[in-house]
Amino acid sequence: MAIGKRIRFFRNRKGMTQKQLGEILGFLGKTSDVRMAQYETEARTPKHDLVKEMANIFDVSTHALTVPDIDTYIGLMHTLFALEDMYGLKIGEIDGEICLRLDKSDYSTYTSMFDMFHAWQEQAAKLERGEISREEYDQWRYKYPELDTSKHWAKVPSQTVSNMLMEEFQKIEKEKKKTAKKKKQK
Repeated sequence: MAIGKRIRFFRNRKGMTQKQLGEILGFLGKTSDVRMAQYETEARTPKHDLVKEMANIFDVSTHALTVPDIDTYIGLMHTLFALEDMYGLKIGEIDGEICLRLDKSDYSTYTSMFDMFHAWQEQAAKLERGEISREEYDQWRYKYPELDTSKHWAKVPSQTVSNMLMEEFQKIEKEKKKTAKKKKQK
């Protein structure tokens, strides 16, 4: 999901209007809701410091706001391809079902990712058994790894690498929009 949709998702989750969020962030008067609308429609991209402020307001990790653009199936596929390149995520088949798995040939990446996936699976199982509420499950996900008690965290890419990936995903999306616009004009 692109950052604009994530901002809208978490703003709505908090029950805030664009104007309220904009004012809390320091945009005054009419500019508060206009600026937030620009971020949510991705006419503008918030700088990292502003993303950090929003994450604090929403009580989530900045990573929850800056996930790659997966609003289309093609965007999702390219995100999965990047995960294959960076973390050895593999696609396979088990009993006729398509599944994603971790590549065991890179042991250090495998064990780190396995531990994180296992922690996630544990939380999902607790939710399914009714041991935690949906709100607790969502808090665990949106603040990960802060609320993870398993303490099996892996090294995550630097902000520079994350920014580079975001820029590449944005370039791809802009190209898709240009292509679609050209096709409409013909």
